Amino acid sequence: DVPIFQKTYDFYKKLYLYLGKFPKTHRYTLGQRLDNLTIEMFELLTATNGRKLSDKYLLLERASVKVDTLKLLLRLAKDTQALKNNSYIDLETDLIEIGKMLGGWLKHTKQIT
Repeated sequence: DVPIFQKTYDFYKKLYLYLGKFPKTHRYTLGQRLDNLTIEMFELLTATNGRKLSDKYLLLERASVKVDTLKLLLRLAKDTQALKNNSYIDLETDLIEIGKMLGGWLKHTKQIT
């Protein structure tokens, strides 16, 4: 398995558990958006398999935007106390690592196109 896929999979498993603890007022709004964005990011990463480099680069750029949006929404979840501080740190740490992996993949893809 490609490490970014495994890291994203592990991130989603953690997020899913934390979302179950969201207050009802945030579960079906902010929580649902976090869930959807993560799945969309995973779909974009999966869609890169077998694509030509120019298509792959565009998909990776879109996934990168999803990661940035996830970071922002996670911070919002922490600030609105829908997510506990230690849970936020746990998820944010994973997202930072995913972002670095994705950035490296984007850089490599751009160099060879």
